Amino acid sequence: MSFGQGGPAWGPGDNGGTPDWAALADEAAARGRKKRWLLIGGGALATAAVVAIVATAIVSTGDSKDGADGKSASELPSAQTLPSGTAEPQPSFSSVAPPPPANPHDFISSAKKDKAPLSADTLFPGKTLKMGDRTYTKGPTARTTDCAAATRGSLGSALTSNGCDQVIRATYVRDGVAVTIGVATFETEAKALRAKQQAGIGLSPLAGEGVPGFCDGGHAVCRNLANSHGRYAYFSISGYTNGKSVTKDDKSAFAAGDDLAEFTFRQIVARGEAQAQAAATAPPN
Repeated sequence: MSFGQGGPAWGPGDNGGTPDWAALADEAAARGRKKRWLLIGGGALATAAVVAIVATAIVSTGDSKDGADGKSASELPSAQTLPSGTAEPQPSFSSVAPPPPANPHDFISSAKKDKAPLSADTLFPGKTLKMGDRTYTKGPTARTTDCAAATRGSLGSALTSNGCDQVIRATYVRDGVAVTIGVATFETEAKALRAKQQAGIGLSPLAGEGVPGFCDGGHAVCRNLANSHGRYAYFSISGYTNGKSVTKDDKSAFAAGDDLAEFTFRQIVARGEAQAQAAATAPPN
């Protein structure tokens, strides 16, 4: 006989007193298999439920409200309208071009602009002059506003007719050769150029202070030069202190005259450069 569902099964021929152990074992195995299927089925359902929840959360994110300002994601500004970072200060440049630098030649071409001090000491500074490997000793200097008084011959009239303001002279000596260099100033460059072109012989030599007379109107031949730069015309006379004449092949006398003319030219150019530099660095009015 058997009890109801869930009760032990009793085997036959046992007068109802001995359980049917084989049937009980089969029944227990069946219940185990059923339990395992239930667990597997429940796990699968739980996994499906989690996936559904995550998917729902992902989909819902697109429609959720932003916690900060209550706007949905679709209402946020596009990338083009998002504010950019704070702009760094940018340098500013003037649209007005700076004036060109002053031309040094302008300052030595007109008495109106050429205002730097001018004297024998500024034109011919120091006690000696070195040009290359040659050293000259400076002798006497002189300045006069009577331009013709510093000349002889036709040079005086050329200076006077063109409005000469002054003549500054200096004499240098080396190895028995003496050179007097004279610088005449004019109001404009054109007047100085004209005086140079009209100049003849010549500049009066300047002796004294240990320099004996030379080229003093005797029979000795001396070398004369004339040139101009800006509003300055400059002249020189070179000769021997012993009265010897200068010849065409006389390297000493020619070199001395050329050296003094070159040095004077450089001094005039330097005046223009110094005044142009001063104008460039001067504070604006």
